[in-house]
Parts: sequence; C-alpha cells; structure tokens
Amino acid sequence: MHASLPIKQKIKTLAFDQYGTIVDMQGDLTAKVTPFLKNKGWGGSPNQFVTWWRRTHFENSMIDSLCGQEHTTYRQIGQRAVAHVMDRAKIEYTGDEVAWLISLIEQLKPFPDVIESLNRLRHAGYHLAILSNGDRDMLEASKPHIGFPFDKTISVAEAGYFKPHWKTYAKAEEILGQERDTILFVANHAFDCVGAKSFGLHTAFIDRRARPFGHWPQQPDMIFRNFSELADDLT
Repeated sequence: MHASLPIKQKIKTLAFDQYGTIVDMQGDLTAKVTPFLKNKGWGGSPNQFVTWWRRTHFENSMIDSLCGQEHTTYRQIGQRAVAHVMDRAKIEYTGDEVAWLISLIEQLKPFPDVIESLNRLRHAGYHLAILSNGDRDMLEASKPHIGFPFDKTISVAEAGYFKPHWKTYAKAEEILGQERDTILFVANHAFDCVGAKSFGLHTAFIDRRARPFGHWPQQPDMIFRNFSELADDLT
C-alpha cells in the first residue's frame, strides 16, 4: 500500500521508531546473547529468550504508563524484564550481568537497507527524526552504532509515558515544531502505528515479518516490506 498523493504533498518530517524499526532488535540481540546463554549452560533457544525478554519488557512498560505514576526509565523496565526471564529460564545471574544484557541494546546495528534509504530521504528534502521509548542516554550511546545523523532524537522521557500513550506523539509534535498532519510516523510495530494514527499523525507500517496489521480502525496510511520500498515511494 503506497502513499496517496495528497499525503505525500503534506509530509515534511519522517519520525521513526528506533528499536525494531531502525535497528534489528530481535536478530541482533539474539546473536549477542547466544554465547552468554551457552556459557550459562542453558539449552533453550536464544531467539525464544529474546522474544520472552521483549514481550515482558513491552508488557511492563504498558503497565508503567497505565499506572500513572512517575515514569520509570526504559533501562529499569528492561532490567526487571531480563531478571524475570532469567528466573523463568532458571538461569543463575548477577545484577551486573542483567545490566550488561540491557547495555547490548545500545549497540544494535540498523537493518541493511536503512542507511541507504535514509540518505535518499534526506536528499529528497525530508527532515528525519527518532521517537523512541529508549532513555536519553541510551539513545545517545546508540548513535555511533547506527551511523546516521538524524535531525532530532526524541525520547519518550520528555513526555513521561511510553508509546503508544498519546502524550508521546504530542510531545514529538511540539519538539519538531510542526503540525501533526505534516509528520509521517514510521514503525515496524502495529501498536505504535495505531497510537500515532490515533493522535493524528500519518503512519507507515514496515512489515518486515509479513504479518497482518490487525483489524484496528486506525489503519496505516501506507505499508512497505522494508525501508527501500519506503524511500522508493517518497522520493
């Protein structure tokens, strides 16, 4: 599903989710934790371990936002999630090991098609930004590993809630200094596209896993298999 001409004519800024959209969170984390789990003598699947980790992190971040208390950092949420998964897998661990596992998120590399596509989009005149659930310091530490200078990197810590809370997209609109209908939000996650569309942003779903989006009323404005298709359509 490609962008309609009226939407293309409005878009000035592309705001990207980082974890799982810009960087290969599942694949890269799986590769990084495999030696660690082997040394621990765990016979399970490293890919399943990372899936448990990410699902638990997501669930805990949603609980944190719904409780309406002071925002918990992404790092803290992540450490609690990893510790829970280690308990579930019956792996003995230390606090330093949990902290090290979370630090791996800062070292994730982009998908192979990302940088070339971002360069094309910048050359076409778009402003390019990140809107991530990550903490400010984690996003800063990840910049050398991504290797692309975004015009703006925004943490949801600025809003005090995790995506898809509407205040995260509202804060991004404020920081970017543009009207919401000039912003295209790009994500690999349906929940993020639903949240952004509910707020009034245009949305692009990057369907790398070839999975149905779901029967949400907030359908994405465009669907692409990867960043190359996104750049082809917008440039």
